[in-house]
Amino acid sequence: MIILVLNCGSSSVKYQVIEMLSGGEHRLHAKGLVERIGQETGRFAHAPQDGRPRYETETAIPDHTKGISLIIHALIDEKHGVIESLAELKAVGHRVAHGGEYFQDSARITKDVIAKIEECAPLAPLHNPANLIGIAAISNLLPNIPQVATFDNQLHQTMPPKCYLYALPYEYYERYRVRRYGFHGMSHMYVAAKCCRLTGLDLSHSKIVTCHVGNGASVTALLDGKSFDTSMGFTPTDGLIMGTRCGNVDPGALIHIAEQEDMSLKRLHTMINEQSGLLGISGVSSDMRDVTAAAEAGNERARLAMDMYSLRIKKFVGEYAAAMGGLDMVVFTGGVGENGPWLRRDVCTGLEFMGLEFDEAANEGVRGQDKLLSKPSSRVKVMVATTDEELVIATDTFRLLKRRSE
Repeated sequence: MIILVLNCGSSSVKYQVIEMLSGGEHRLHAKGLVERIGQETGRFAHAPQDGRPRYETETAIPDHTKGISLIIHALIDEKHGVIESLAELKAVGHRVAHGGEYFQDSARITKDVIAKIEECAPLAPLHNPANLIGIAAISNLLPNIPQVATFDNQLHQTMPPKCYLYALPYEYYERYRVRRYGFHGMSHMYVAAKCCRLTGLDLSHSKIVTCHVGNGASVTALLDGKSFDTSMGFTPTDGLIMGTRCGNVDPGALIHIAEQEDMSLKRLHTMINEQSGLLGISGVSSDMRDVTAAAEAGNERARLAMDMYSLRIKKFVGEYAAAMGGLDMVVFTGGVGENGPWLRRDVCTGLEFMGLEFDEAANEGVRGQDKLLSKPSSRVKVMVATTDEELVIATDTFRLLKRRSE
């Protein structure tokens, strides 16, 4: 079954074309990006995975329908297409940011599912509307093709109330569903399952902490294969220090700053989401590569940002090990997690009291690969693993449609 996977942002669409084969195997046919939607000149990049060159063009892309139309036409183009005809495309899987409390699993898209995604839009105002636009565009361009939604927070619907509720007046949970939702669910589960296969650990009888660390970042406690707790909260701003997001902060400090600076709520929102994190501390960049280079050149604030970044992750690892009553494995993934040997070393050093023996030699220079980073004698395993959220969406789409046909 050939599946088109779409991840629609407010001004971009990332995509992959994945063929699901028998025995759980798959084949990636193409991937690409539509960006600068709605601007004067848009950009489209399409990369076949069979050795042919990447195709790029700049053109007017006024809306998502036009962007997705470019993708569909590229798939069957004589020069860089990857399928003979659109009849070979059997389904479209969508990444949807927020499903509220409605979805613990991916869902075949129906009018009722669309209504629930719309209802959750206030919880993800920058993402759910764009996801809905992508769904509508496919409905217009390929009206008869099945569509499936996979939700970024669905994994975390197994968290118990003692983990997801805030200590605010309970009425705000009842009225507005203010609670911790968590995100990056697809990535957390994918790498946990992968690393269990690679190490022989039983996912359904294990205590695992997964660290998805990139420009956006979160840590999840997986207890017996289910999300027990996670660092992101009502919004993705909570938890870890990120590229431009502040992570955990005393709300009283925010109130004090707002009063002193006469900040509006909109300005405060911008500050904690777009001007904080690595960028705010270092004053250099939100990109860890730039911050690392600055630190190596002697920039003390860049070094401070890196130290704060890794220490916050270590604190969550310890917190979640305590909450689960032990720890079997720590997994690193995401752009920084996969490509930052220094980060993995900083987080794991000092955790020997937990039975974690980190292998610094094994860690050295490891970038973008799956590898065991703990010593053979270590009671707690440490892994670095590449993530693949698009494959999770394709797998769920295939599973749901196959179940429906049986």
